[in-house]
Amino acid sequence: MDLNGRTALITGANGGIGLATARGLVARGAQVVLGCRNLQKAEEAQAAIQNDFPEGKVEVLALDLANIMNIRSAAEVLKRRFPRLDILINNAGVMSLARKETRDGFEMTFGVNHLGTFALTQALLPLIKAAPEGRIVTLSSTLHYRGHMQWDDLHYRSRPYKGWEAYNQSKLANVLMTQALARRLKGTSASAFALHPGVVATDLARDYPAWLMKLLKAFLVTPEKGARCSIYVASEPGLAAHNGAYFESSRVKKPAAAALVEEDQERLWKLSEELTS
Repeated sequence: MDLNGRTALITGANGGIGLATARGLVARGAQVVLGCRNLQKAEEAQAAIQNDFPEGKVEVLALDLANIMNIRSAAEVLKRRFPRLDILINNAGVMSLARKETRDGFEMTFGVNHLGTFALTQALLPLIKAAPEGRIVTLSSTLHYRGHMQWDDLHYRSRPYKGWEAYNQSKLANVLMTQALARRLKGTSASAFALHPGVVATDLARDYPAWLMKLLKAFLVTPEKGARCSIYVASEPGLAAHNGAYFESSRVKKPAAAALVEEDQERLWKLSEELTS
């Protein structure tokens, strides 16, 4: 798809998959906004992209998914800048081996990967619906197949914290959210998708020991390869017919059975609204 005249916001776009995705969309003519917590790194990414694509349009937006008030402020900035948002790519994510909390008191992995993403998506829906073919693309993971929603303690306040377990839960929440959102977008010009980018060499596992990362390196794909599915889902014509779909390797794949339970989709949606209201 020729993306000339279209505007995209990519969260966590100062490095890794997000930066590679931004390059791909700029190459296709899109105006891209890099939504990042670290403005210095975002500006460095902006300069690098514009060095490669002198005619490209790249902007920077201060955005911290661990802070609900900041998310709302960032959304208001976008609403003042743009009449519509054609593509939202919820790319940013964290994975911590130790329990941490967001500014709002949520467990960090669930708070950023799901609740921050949910709050941003909700705040930007009017802009996305104003586009001729708005797309919301959320990066989940194949690890969502191993996820379980710990409804009695989503934030690990009363049980031992396990980093991978929390991450798997957050990635399952991404697919549950996408399913519930797709249902709400029926009859509009917008659609929602989730995807697995592959096992990619990024800063996501920055807490891991160096020896372990060296061992895993042989099994990791580059951010450029990891970005291919995001770029495909953001730009491939005709995907509105697959509203709500989960993608791997740029193909529709059936998500985990746990992600298809409508009762859980609605339970998470209602809970997310309450927590981020």
